[in-house]
Amino acid sequence: MSKIYVLDTNVLLQDPNAIYAFQDNEIIIPAVVLEEIDSKKRNMDEIGRNARQVSRFLDSFRLKSKLHQGVVLETGGTLKVELNHKSFVKMQEHFGEATNDNRILAVALNIQTEQQEMGNGRPVILVSKDALVRVKADALGLHAEDFLSDRVVHEYTNLYSGHLKLPVASAYIQAFYENGRLELTKGFPKTGFYPHQFVIMRDELGGSGSAIGKVSADGKWLETLRRDEDQVWGIKARNAQQRMAMELLLNNQIPLVTLTGKAGTGKTLLSLAAGLHLIEDERVYKKLLVARPIVPLGKDIGFLPGEKEEKLRPWMQPIFDNLEYLFNTKKSGDLDKILAGMGSIQVEALTYIRGRSIPEQYIIIDEAQNLTKHEVKTILTRVGEGSKIVLMGDPQQIDHPYLDESNNGLTYVVESFKDQKLAGHVRLEKGERSTLAQLAADIL
Repeated sequence: MSKIYVLDTNVLLQDPNAIYAFQDNEIIIPAVVLEEIDSKKRNMDEIGRNARQVSRFLDSFRLKSKLHQGVVLETGGTLKVELNHKSFVKMQEHFGEATNDNRILAVALNIQTEQQEMGNGRPVILVSKDALVRVKADALGLHAEDFLSDRVVHEYTNLYSGHLKLPVASAYIQAFYENGRLELTKGFPKTGFYPHQFVIMRDELGGSGSAIGKVSADGKWLETLRRDEDQVWGIKARNAQQRMAMELLLNNQIPLVTLTGKAGTGKTLLSLAAGLHLIEDERVYKKLLVARPIVPLGKDIGFLPGEKEEKLRPWMQPIFDNLEYLFNTKKSGDLDKILAGMGSIQVEALTYIRGRSIPEQYIIIDEAQNLTKHEVKTILTRVGEGSKIVLMGDPQQIDHPYLDESNNGLTYVVESFKDQKLAGHVRLEKGERSTLAQLAADIL
């Protein structure tokens, strides 16, 4: 039996293609949803772009048939703009105020009542990204669901970590140290590795032998870490995952690196140290460009006084904190003098790098978990020839209203590029900031 799905505004504002995600079922868009989308279409951000895209979709459907009567979609289902079930009478005794959310609930409730009166009517399901709307629906006896089709992984714990622990015979570990690599296609106790994936080998009999190797780009060899004990700009890896991260960050043959992990695991510090080494010491790249999305309580930074650099400073302060540590500055203002003298380090908001072509640069995008799939695609397609880009963040700390740990841009890139030779990924697990910081990250 086909179903009737009533869509909340936030579903369409997050993913305009959600219209095509319900197969051969009927999709209902309440009239109030059109009003909310219309109010967002002038926004100059991702939500505004999605609102305009939804508007274009609906306009193209309008040319095929009347939306209030229903339009047949390519998926075999139908889409309908609902005008006849807006009565608020049934909602009045439960939620008296006619807010937009309650008006959407009223449409779904009235359609459900109509279907139930038919005897063998179809199930009605309200689809919303708003948890409180789903709670209200449940209180009204409506079946409600989150929109999950945009999720890259169903659970964050299933996200590709970039490394695995593998029990092996001690002979494998010994051969690895003797030869500097192992052939994975001949008798290795596991198959199906990803390019640049890290393997922590441990003695399967419980012995003390262990080793860390990296899968070659072609997936045939497990190789030793080339940067295993290097100290870079005074920074030395403190744990296994940081050693893996350094291996990827310092390898200019891997132009895309993604790092995930809780606060304090060293993502930003390691990336900056590696970037400075490759630019100032090895002269591989011409410039270090550091950027992060501006997602405070409000996205606009125009209300702050001063020039662009002064406006950016509060949002970029975490970057400057790490640079002060790397340059070992003692006094206020010393870092600004160093950066002005070097000229090879540029700190920007993502607002100012969109639309640019960026060749021969080491690019660090911090807090990438606050990027949408479209935004991260826009950034990656601007990377010029000879550049390297590092995307990092904590998918469990998201400030964007329509993103979560399973559908954000960083998660999207990690999963999409895990089998590509040009990309590498590591999930950092152990906090190195302080004992208190690690404890807070674990229990709060």
